[in-house]
Amino acid sequence: MINKFLSFLGIVLKSGNMVSGTDLTLQGIRNKSVKLVVMASDCSDRTKKDLSNKTDYYQVPLITEFTSYEIKKSIGKDRKVIGITDLKMAKRLSELMEN
Repeated sequence: MINKFLSFLGIVLKSGNMVSGTDLTLQGIRNKSVKLVVMASDCSDRTKKDLSNKTDYYQVPLITEFTSYEIKKSIGKDRKVIGITDLKMAKRLSELMEN
């Protein structure tokens, strides 16, 4: 399922339903456009704390099971934080993580 999750991230990117980078993702959480956050497990402690606090406050699901290398390989960009803006795609990614 992990490979399916990472492959689906590439599809989300191509569909234009993704924001990448900490600042854009935090902004999307605040304005409620981000429905799911994927954060690399090897982020800095400050980034982990900031994103965890925001996702808890705004009740946005947070996935932290992947390294920045795995995220980079799936989307082709060197990013540690990405936000999914489409609700259906966010639900599908959550389902893939649960299985």
